[in-house]
Amino acid sequence: MKRVTIHTLLEKKQKKEPITWLTAYDYPMAQMEEKAEIDIILVGDSIGMTVYGFDSTLPVTMDLLIPHTRAVRKGAPNVFLIGDMPYMTYQISKEEAIRNAGRFMAECGCDAIKLEGGKEVVDTVKALIRATIPVVAHLGLTPQSIAMFGGFKAQGRDATGALRIIEDSKALEEAGFCMILLEGVPPEVGKAVTERSRVPVIGIGAGPYCDGQCLVVHDMLGMFEAFTPKLAKKYVDLREQTVKAFQAFKEDIKKGEFPKPEHCYRMPAEEGKKLEEMLKGRK
Repeated sequence: MKRVTIHTLLEKKQKKEPITWLTAYDYPMAQMEEKAEIDIILVGDSIGMTVYGFDSTLPVTMDLLIPHTRAVRKGAPNVFLIGDMPYMTYQISKEEAIRNAGRFMAECGCDAIKLEGGKEVVDTVKALIRATIPVVAHLGLTPQSIAMFGGFKAQGRDATGALRIIEDSKALEEAGFCMILLEGVPPEVGKAVTERSRVPVIGIGAGPYCDGQCLVVHDMLGMFEAFTPKLAKKYVDLREQTVKAFQAFKEDIKKGEFPKPEHCYRMPAEEGKKLEEMLKGRK
């Protein structure tokens, strides 16, 4: 797979070639996604729910994400890798945002960082870009704001809310961000944002008109049991298949069907005889 850069993604937008984006949190998953030639991998704060079992993304920290992001980069050296800025790692001050985002770039080899918010984060975006850190914006349903939204609820379903998202996207583009992730909005909003943007717009539950599509890998593989969001398509139910494999393993053990001779290491016959002699007379 040829290395994917921001220029690769801009060219895809210009040529109207769809862009693919998935999450990953570990080395083997990253390897498989690169083998499938996925363009973008996000090591998302969704890890809090899908891997660590939190009720939301809010408890995720930089120290939790950094090792996972390093592992993903090792598994997928050629994808466009994005580090997801956790809750309260960029809201407190621009200096704090630069320090935390810089860790993703320097310690993990990320190509960009992602943060949530509209016009209220414009100054932070500008500061990050001055610090030579590319920024991906996240608009619409922003999980770190669920307390404000009253839960995981679609955004921009009325004209006023839709216009606010469109205006936020333009303000952030003027600030210099390199890409936008648009989540949980009607297709009309996805279309309007994409048509007005010079940079790639990737949708996750934002309709078919975006420059590309994103999914949380645990959703598409059926590995997350708590809920399946409306925006997700389940391509396979690995959870069910995995449970069946575990059950088959248990039955094999109970019936003495595993391990078989082909699963065992061999000792030469003469060494077996020697061992028998050595064990004679010992308890």
